[in-house]
Amino acid sequence: MIDSHCHLADEAFTSDLEATVERALERGVSGALCIVDAADGAERARAATLAATWPAVRFAVGVHPHHAGEYASRIAEVDGLVRAGLDALPQARAVGEIGLDFHYDYSPRDVQRQVCRAQARTAHDLGLPVVVHARDAEDEMVDLLLEVGRGALRGVFHCFTGSQESLRRVVDAGFHVGFGGVLTFPRAHDVRTMARQAPLDRVLIETDSPYLAPVPHRGRRNEPGWVTHVAEALAVVHGVAAPVVIERTTANYQALFRPER
Repeated sequence: MIDSHCHLADEAFTSDLEATVERALERGVSGALCIVDAADGAERARAATLAATWPAVRFAVGVHPHHAGEYASRIAEVDGLVRAGLDALPQARAVGEIGLDFHYDYSPRDVQRQVCRAQARTAHDLGLPVVVHARDAEDEMVDLLLEVGRGALRGVFHCFTGSQESLRRVVDAGFHVGFGGVLTFPRAHDVRTMARQAPLDRVLIETDSPYLAPVPHRGRRNEPGWVTHVAEALAVVHGVAAPVVIERTTANYQALFRPER
């Protein structure tokens, strides 16, 4: 199975990276997509170490909407920054995570839009999928991607927590949805409803580690090996066996990110 969204190049894994990878492999996690901050030189260096430690890992490089405000006066630099980050990691397969976060609003909304649009254009020009962070902004995010990509952009809305209508729009627009540890939280009934309605040929499983550890590990640092709990929870809501979910989501990941190219 694949952890389709993690931050394994985060400094949280510096002291035990090899052990973390080994635990993932022991649990049947054959690969992962690691998100890398395009502007963080230290994280890019850790990503290179990760690539040597776990050859099956692939990367997405981008500017998170929380950090978009740092580019308010230099939007024109975003494209070059992302391209340089992609070039530095031969295993990069996507642009991200990019998006709009109108829940926390850590960056001004107009700047978030400009930074996101610039990166969506980069992905479209390079023929790469996007990894999308959308919080309280799913519908606007779909509109932006459709406008920039003219229907040709593909990608995943990771850690999906939107509405039923937003789910329909995301899927109809040709995008995947990712579900993570939140799916296992006792009170996350709405998320399980969304997961049940999402067609399995458009679903990915993820950890978002080191964040959002699933039950029974809540409160601890999350890690890719625990994506197994997400697969099991998704199997329950769809009423199928876990191997069915694992096979389907692995195929979805391979089709979207083309890790072997």
